[in-house]
Amino acid sequence: MSKLWGGRFTKKTDQLVEEYTASITFDKELAEEDIQGSLAHVTMLGKCGILPAEDVEKIKDGLLKVRRRIQNGEQEFLIADEDIHMNIEKALIDEIGPVGGKLHTGRSRNDQVATDMHLYLRKRVVEFVDQLQKLQGALIGQAKQNLDTIVPGYTHLQRAQPILFAHHLMAYVSMFGRDIERLQDSYKRIDALPLGAGALAGTTFAIDRHFTAQQLNFGRVYENSLDAVSDRDFIVEFLSGASLIMMHLSRMSEELILWSSTEFQFVELDDAFCTGSSIMPQKKNPDVPELVRGKTGRVYGNLVGLLTVLKSLPLAYNKDMQEDKEGMFDTVKTLQGALQLFASMIETMKVRKEKMRRAVDQDFSNATDIADFLVGKGLPFRQAHEVIGKTVLYCIQHNKFLLDLTLEEFKQFSELFDDRIYAVLQPEAVVNARNVYGGTATPQVEAAISRAEAELARTSEWVSEYEAKSL
Repeated sequence: MSKLWGGRFTKKTDQLVEEYTASITFDKELAEEDIQGSLAHVTMLGKCGILPAEDVEKIKDGLLKVRRRIQNGEQEFLIADEDIHMNIEKALIDEIGPVGGKLHTGRSRNDQVATDMHLYLRKRVVEFVDQLQKLQGALIGQAKQNLDTIVPGYTHLQRAQPILFAHHLMAYVSMFGRDIERLQDSYKRIDALPLGAGALAGTTFAIDRHFTAQQLNFGRVYENSLDAVSDRDFIVEFLSGASLIMMHLSRMSEELILWSSTEFQFVELDDAFCTGSSIMPQKKNPDVPELVRGKTGRVYGNLVGLLTVLKSLPLAYNKDMQEDKEGMFDTVKTLQGALQLFASMIETMKVRKEKMRRAVDQDFSNATDIADFLVGKGLPFRQAHEVIGKTVLYCIQHNKFLLDLTLEEFKQFSELFDDRIYAVLQPEAVVNARNVYGGTATPQVEAAISRAEAELARTSEWVSEYEAKSL
């Protein structure tokens, strides 16, 4: 069968050109969205009197039959038909005859594909907000179980100050909260209808774009037809948000990898999320966090790739923009897998509290509190800092920790020391001394958990509301 657009051409498309320019191998992912958009479009054509009611009903019935064949895996997609739009239109014409060709009245593939991607990403963004809140829930659950677990806090990957393990986990809850906010905000730009912009200049038919928007639950329509068909900002914004999510997952992956190593032994990941070695039977490898860490790079690459495609494109649509889809689909798939696995992995993670406590007891992460103790007695901080530096050096030279020192040993560095220093240096005291908003003291972490749970409830309500809106 000849091309649906072939009237102007005198030669067949070269086979290699067909294969090189076709997008059906990947944009078939948009089949559901393409049919959703077409159903709304033909309903609008009928409402505006552009197509007779009989034709509208026949086209709708045909589209639903094509949809069922696609859902059942019975519809063949052909490279010769180029893309998902032409494949579905050809299938419709095969189903109901020439009247199927009327579906394309008042639209172009340019505004059609843009609409498909808006529909696709609108649904995905809601799904990712839902997955992120489930991951937050898993982290909060672990935090509530570890309000009495003290772990070394690190800077430069060197032990710095003791903190609650719950406080550490809640830092990631905050990170993923920002990710949720970014996705929710990006929804505003995704929730705009391009359909009706035509190829670039609108259409001569008296269509009703706002009616189509209502049919598809879009909050608004694009103001400018050129912008409508050439805008891919919403995909770039999604890829940027996805890159930040993967960066946060990658940072946590690195910590899980370190914490589960023999050198740390702070946590043990469930067997379901690890693999063994083909040659070393003792090994338990944290493959899931390692792969998440590795796959972060491909999501970054998809973002940079699309930015590079768009950087010099004149208005309006250009064939280059076909390159917007594979990276988007790949990012969606990569992020879906990472988030689905991470929530369960965190939920089932075993925390080795005794190993964490032993690490805190065998370091100098309580040294800052000695300085604060001396400052409280009137010694300037810089002098106190020097005193503690010398005290720590003495401990290292004598194979001791601060709590091992006698009061006489303390006093050789400053006469301001007294018996209260031993209470000050206890890890619980060190942690709870930081009783400021956002600090690691138990009351502050408990309050942070309460705030996070309240925010989680609000996010859950948002998901419920926008799931329905996103068809």
